[in-house]
Parts: sequence; C-alpha cells; structure tokens
Amino acid sequence: MESTEIMDATIFGYTRDGLFMQQALEEAKHAAMCGEIPVGAVVVDQDGNIVSRAHNSVEKDHSQVSHAEMKALSQAGSLRGDWRLNNHWLYVTLEPCTMCRGLINLSRISGLVYGTSSPIHGSQLDNINYPSPKEYGLIVISGILQEQSERLLKNFFKNRRMGHDVKSKK
Repeated sequence: MESTEIMDATIFGYTRDGLFMQQALEEAKHAAMCGEIPVGAVVVDQDGNIVSRAHNSVEKDHSQVSHAEMKALSQAGSLRGDWRLNNHWLYVTLEPCTMCRGLINLSRISGLVYGTSSPIHGSQLDNINYPSPKEYGLIVISGILQEQSERLLKNFFKNRRMGHDVKSKK
C-alpha cells in the first residue's frame, strides 16, 4: 500500500484517520487539563504506527514554539534519526499556524489531517498568498472529528472566561 493511500476500513467505528485523530484528541485533552490550549498531535508512519505524540505546552515551557505539531514532528525526527519524515502523516486537532505549517513543509511528511480550522491563527491552507500544499506533495484532509475538536476548544475558552481554567503544574 502506498503511504498516501487512505484506508476506508473502520476500526471500532472509526476510519483510519478517525482512529489517529482520536489519539490526537486525547493529547489535546491532556493539554487542557494542564491549562494549555487544547491542541494535540500524533505522527504516524507508513505502517500505521504512532511514532510520536504531543500536546501544546506553551505556558509550561514559556516558549512560543511549544505547539503540539512542532513537538510531535521534532520528537519523530529524533526517534527516527532523520528530520526527513517522508511517508509519515501528521494528525492534529486544530489547523496548523503558519509557523507549524513551515515545519510541516520542511519535514517532508506525506499528509496532514486536522480536525477543525483556525480562523484566527490557522495558516489558511488554501490561501493564495501561501504556497499550495501540492507544491510540497502534501495531502491535506480537514474536518476529521471536527465537532469533538471544536467542542474541546470552545469548552476550554468558555471555562477560561468564567475563571475556571486549570493552571498548569510547574
């Protein structure tokens, strides 16, 4: 099977993409419990193995680069011993920002799957001023478990506005 081929079979009611997005959602829930914006990511190899997983830790790390995507891709490169992640896929609960989009392109992954779009900070993957994902050979799939991703984000920000946010453990 080609690494870019999407399996239509379902496992426990989820497609392959849904199954990996569910894992990214678990990471996002962990971020929320730590007081971080709930975004989670997993990197999957061509055989369907999760290579790395991460969630946002910007507040804990006091670093703008501690986005889930950045951490998951960096960890995958370290574990693989190569920054080139050809034939790997990234699953992330929220559309990547421009910074993360740059790293995605540099990582040479085959596919990006995200849950919900980010109208404020998303890289607007179809923005005509930004190079098309096709220029990098990147397959992009959006809207996988979109409702769950949106609900997690909306609840997080609603709780934060009401003063019920969970503080990160330092």
